[in-house]
Amino acid sequence: MADELADKLNALKRLAADSAVTQVVQDMVVGLGTGSTAEFVLQALAARIREGLCITGVPTSERTAARARELGIPLALDVATDIAIDGADEVDPQLNLIKGRGGALLREKIVAQSSSRFVVVVDESKLVARLGVGVLPIEVVQFGWQATARRIEQLGGKPQRRDLVTDNGNYILDCMFGPIERPESLAAELDRIAGIVEHGLFIGLAAEVHVGQTSGVRILQLPK
Repeated sequence: MADELADKLNALKRLAADSAVTQVVQDMVVGLGTGSTAEFVLQALAARIREGLCITGVPTSERTAARARELGIPLALDVATDIAIDGADEVDPQLNLIKGRGGALLREKIVAQSSSRFVVVVDESKLVARLGVGVLPIEVVQFGWQATARRIEQLGGKPQRRDLVTDNGNYILDCMFGPIERPESLAAELDRIAGIVEHGLFIGLAAEVHVGQTSGVRILQLPK
């Protein structure tokens, strides 16, 4: 059953990725996400490159950079992009996101903020009524990380250090907050804590979300 569910979710991720990649046109600079969903984006882009599309990719992790090279996607160093396409761990009705369970949230947010258009691809299981169903990843410097964790606890989080050192040489604290009533307020509080490099709350960044569903792809956008 677990394998069947994984296969189903992967098929939905691929649908969403294929849909989002149709927005990439000739000579674009494209932000390349990290994680299982981003892998389908990379594969879709590589297929279009083989058909003649010319683009340059900006990877959000060393893992993504290595995979892009394997697939023949040219890479650039400047993070300013025409479009960035990435997955998400949770998406609420306002298109606020939790990202970073793949460990690349800092570079993902830099690229998302530097892009003219940030497009998210998910399967339908990632849609939530309120953020906080799972953990919120927070990247922290190694020095004094225990003190940083205690400050996070004062905000109501329950941090646990992941056995990982990020591409930037930092730790990841996976923090359970429960349902997050005001994501914007929590993001602002976290931004004020010394030792936190970045957090996985992506507030107001997504232009649209492509959702892979059994009935096809649904595109979510905020009302204009």
